[in-house]
Amino acid sequence: MNNHSQGLEHIFHALADRSRLSMVERLSLGPASVKELAEPLEMALPSVLKHLKVLEEGGIVLSEKSGRVRTYRLDPQKLEGIDSWMEERKAAWNRSFDRLGSFLIESSDENSDGE
Repeated sequence: MNNHSQGLEHIFHALADRSRLSMVERLSLGPASVKELAEPLEMALPSVLKHLKVLEEGGIVLSEKSGRVRTYRLDPQKLEGIDSWMEERKAAWNRSFDRLGSFLIESSDENSDGE
Protein backbone atom coordinates (compact mmCIF):
# COMPACT_ATOMS: atom_id res chain seq x y z
CA MET A 1 0.00 0.00 0.00
CA ASN A 2 1.44 3.37 -0.97
CA ASN A 3 1.47 6.51 1.20
CA HIS A 4 -1.50 7.93 -0.72
CA SER A 5 -3.61 4.88 0.20
CA GLN A 6 -2.46 4.93 3.80
CA GLY A 7 -3.62 8.53 4.14
CA LEU A 8 -6.97 7.58 2.66
CA GLU A 9 -7.33 4.78 5.17
CA HIS A 10 -7.36 7.35 8.00
CA ILE A 11 -9.79 9.59 6.13
CA PHE A 12 -12.23 6.78 5.39
CA HIS A 13 -12.01 5.60 9.00
CA ALA A 14 -12.82 9.10 10.20
CA LEU A 15 -15.80 9.36 7.84
CA ALA A 16 -17.12 5.88 8.66
CA ASP A 17 -19.16 7.07 11.63
CA ARG A 18 -22.56 8.72 11.12
CA SER A 19 -21.94 11.36 13.81
CA ARG A 20 -18.57 12.33 12.36
CA LEU A 21 -20.04 12.43 8.88
CA SER A 22 -22.77 14.80 10.06
CA MET A 23 -20.10 17.01 11.63
CA VAL A 24 -18.25 17.12 8.31
CA GLU A 25 -21.48 17.99 6.53
CA ARG A 26 -22.06 20.83 8.99
CA LEU A 27 -18.48 22.05 8.57
CA SER A 28 -18.93 22.11 4.81
CA LEU A 29 -21.12 25.19 5.48
CA GLY A 30 -18.28 26.92 7.34
CA PRO A 31 -16.35 26.83 10.61
CA ALA A 32 -18.20 25.90 13.79
CA SER A 33 -17.54 25.75 17.50
CA VAL A 34 -17.66 22.50 19.46
CA LYS A 35 -20.98 23.66 20.94
CA GLU A 36 -22.44 24.27 17.47
CA LEU A 37 -21.29 20.86 16.28
CA ALA A 38 -22.67 19.14 19.38
CA GLU A 39 -26.13 20.77 19.25
CA PRO A 40 -27.81 18.45 16.71
CA LEU A 41 -26.18 15.31 18.12
CA GLU A 42 -27.66 13.29 20.94
CA MET A 43 -24.44 12.68 22.84
CA ALA A 44 -22.41 14.08 25.70
CA LEU A 45 -19.80 16.74 25.00
CA PRO A 46 -16.88 14.39 25.82
CA SER A 47 -18.14 12.01 23.11
CA VAL A 48 -18.36 14.86 20.61
CA LEU A 49 -14.77 15.82 21.46
CA LYS A 50 -13.63 12.22 20.87
CA HIS A 51 -15.26 12.24 17.44
CA LEU A 52 -13.65 15.58 16.61
CA LYS A 53 -10.29 14.17 17.65
CA VAL A 54 -10.73 11.30 15.17
CA LEU A 55 -11.61 13.78 12.42
CA GLU A 56 -8.58 15.89 13.30
CA GLU A 57 -6.26 12.86 13.37
CA GLY A 58 -7.63 11.89 9.96
CA GLY A 59 -6.65 15.33 8.75
CA ILE A 60 -10.19 16.18 7.72
CA VAL A 61 -10.64 19.06 10.15
CA LEU A 62 -8.40 21.68 11.64
CA SER A 63 -9.03 23.42 14.93
CA GLU A 64 -7.99 26.61 16.62
CA LYS A 65 -8.68 27.95 20.04
CA SER A 66 -9.59 31.55 20.73
CA GLY A 67 -10.04 32.12 24.43
CA ARG A 68 -12.31 29.38 25.68
CA VAL A 69 -13.86 28.62 22.29
CA ARG A 70 -12.44 25.92 20.03
CA THR A 71 -13.47 26.27 16.41
CA TYR A 72 -13.22 23.58 13.75
CA ARG A 73 -13.08 23.91 9.99
CA LEU A 74 -12.67 21.49 7.11
CA ASP A 75 -9.34 20.94 5.39
CA PRO A 76 -10.60 20.73 1.80
CA GLN A 77 -7.21 19.55 0.54
CA LYS A 78 -7.67 16.25 2.41
CA LEU A 79 -11.08 15.74 0.86
CA GLU A 80 -9.60 16.34 -2.60
CA GLY A 81 -7.52 13.22 -1.99
CA ILE A 82 -10.72 11.18 -1.85
CA ASP A 83 -11.90 12.76 -5.09
CA SER A 84 -8.69 11.91 -6.96
CA TRP A 85 -8.73 8.35 -5.56
CA MET A 86 -12.32 7.91 -6.75
CA GLU A 87 -11.44 9.27 -10.20
CA GLU A 88 -8.61 6.73 -10.45
CA ARG A 89 -11.03 3.93 -9.52
CA LYS A 90 -13.63 5.15 -12.06
CA ALA A 91 -11.00 5.27 -14.81
CA ALA A 92 -9.92 1.69 -14.01
CA TRP A 93 -13.53 0.48 -14.00
CA ASN A 94 -14.24 2.23 -17.29
CA ARG A 95 -11.20 0.60 -18.89
CA SER A 96 -12.46 -2.79 -17.69
CA PHE A 97 -15.94 -2.15 -19.06
CA ASP A 98 -14.46 -0.97 -22.36
CA ARG A 99 -12.46 -4.22 -22.65
CA LEU A 100 -15.56 -6.24 -21.78
CA GLY A 101 -17.60 -4.34 -24.38
CA SER A 102 -14.95 -4.96 -27.04
CA PHE A 103 -14.82 -8.64 -26.13
CA LEU A 104 -18.60 -8.98 -26.36
CA ILE A 105 -18.68 -7.23 -29.74
CA GLU A 106 -15.89 -9.46 -31.06
CA SER A 107 -17.63 -12.57 -29.71
CA SER A 108 -20.90 -11.49 -31.30
CA ASP A 109 -19.16 -10.87 -34.64
CA GLU A 110 -17.50 -14.30 -34.51
CA ASN A 111 -20.84 -15.99 -33.80
CA SER A 112 -22.53 -14.07 -36.63
CA ASP A 113 -19.80 -15.08 -39.10
CA GLY A 114 -20.16 -18.73 -38.21
CA GLU A 115 -23.90 -18.94 -38.96
